[in-house]
Amino acid sequence: MQSEEPRFSDLENPLRAGALDELERMFGDRFSRAEAVRAHHANSITWHKAKLPDAVIFPLTVEEVQQAVRICSAAAVPVIAYGAGTSLEGHINASFGGVTFDLSRMNRILSVNAEDLDCEVEAGVTRLQLNRDLRDKGLFFPIDPGADTTLGGMAATRASGTNAVRYGTMRENVVSITAVLADGTLIRTAGRARKSSAGYDLTRLLVGSEGTLAIITSLVVRLHGIPEKITAAVLPFASLEAPAIQR
Repeated sequence: MQSEEPRFSDLENPLRAGALDELERMFGDRFSRAEAVRAHHANSITWHKAKLPDAVIFPLTVEEVQQAVRICSAAAVPVIAYGAGTSLEGHINASFGGVTFDLSRMNRILSVNAEDLDCEVEAGVTRLQLNRDLRDKGLFFPIDPGADTTLGGMAATRASGTNAVRYGTMRENVVSITAVLADGTLIRTAGRARKSSAGYDLTRLLVGSEGTLAIITSLVVRLHGIPEKITAAVLPFASLEAPAIQR
């Protein structure tokens, strides 16, 4: 006989219910249990059935993220980081219930160092927002996965795109990351200095970690000069085999 599916998102658990009540008091109108809000934050283009979080919060500062993570950790409540919701593989699906941290309101460009070709942004800054700010400085951020995604989400998923051959992926364009670990500890993986040294490369560890290791709250990314000219070309072939034959 097939056993009943376990209830991972058990709101009758007093610890979990207490954690959600504490988060509601902390965030006020930036906390939501509304089904429409929870459904929106579980929606992705994937064949997996959408599973809603128990609640959604909208932090504004790193300190709020840390405090909320500590509350969730103490009650064994799962945490899901959310940027722009452009997930294709179900990253934002709350398979075990929990709390979704919507970081879209943490969208400040903290600094632009034009001479050093880098800048620091909060995780909720989108690539189009950043490039609009950089345009008058003759600089741009080159990674373009197609959608107007957040930089934090792009780092977490190691995004690439049509410019990857020339500029690399997020792996090559993230200098350092500030992130909150599962116990609420805040870490910074590296400085802005370009150097090589012994030790674990925590930046590369977090880039592509899909939100499983930490919540990215800000990052330093590399910038490039806007090209003087951009040329596009179309190469049509009669069949999939034709390029190999004509090579």
